[in-house]
Amino acid sequence: MSILGKLFGKGHAALPPVDLGLLKCDVHSHFVPGIDDGAPTIEASMELLRAMHDLGYQKVITTPHSMADGYKNPPEVILGGLEKLRRAVEEDGMALEVEAAAEYYLDHDFLEKITAQKLLTFNTDKVLFELPFISEPAVLLSAVFEMQTQGYRPVLAHPERYTYWETDHSTMEKLKDRGVIFQLNAIALMGAYGPATKKAAEKIIDKGWYELVGSDCHSMKHIAALEAARTEPYLHKLIESGKLVNATL
Repeated sequence: MSILGKLFGKGHAALPPVDLGLLKCDVHSHFVPGIDDGAPTIEASMELLRAMHDLGYQKVITTPHSMADGYKNPPEVILGGLEKLRRAVEEDGMALEVEAAAEYYLDHDFLEKITAQKLLTFNTDKVLFELPFISEPAVLLSAVFEMQTQGYRPVLAHPERYTYWETDHSTMEKLKDRGVIFQLNAIALMGAYGPATKKAAEKIIDKGWYELVGSDCHSMKHIAALEAARTEPYLHKLIESGKLVNATL
């Protein structure tokens, strides 16, 4: 039986853990110490980075929160934290490349940063951004247009988590038509955010809309969830789809 038959056929056996090393690069995490709700100390950062390395990753692009209210994190703060991480990794002798960008919250501050071209990017021009969880922002499509006008490639973090899209995919279709890259939180597939979000992620995989997968790792609990996600059929399906570009970053 083919691997897809094993994944989705009747009575399929449990799958072996997928090799996350195939991804090479993780694109969403919170490893910079003490600047958001991720790693609180450099020691915690290193524990998480060692765990990512042990899972097979060769590179991480860590993305601290950046928002008007809460974790402001201007570029100089994030890049200063990145240097601390790199020094610690070098001293440890770990074979792991570490870069940083940001996870921008779609608020008025983000819109101003787009216009001023003051966004931290990864892979030259990609910008990771997230939306409110309560309701779809009215400025979403115009913000995407402005990012693209300024030469950025928008990457939408975890679209599976926005409950207002669970039964209506029309906005997601518009975003894909406009070239927005979708990034999955892998741990959604093992139910880390609940069954509805797991189902939403599976539907988006079925549509072939994800191009990036990330850990969104904040703590060792997320490492455990990521480990658990490795046996999920839909993570196998996504990694084997040929649609992911993580390894090119």
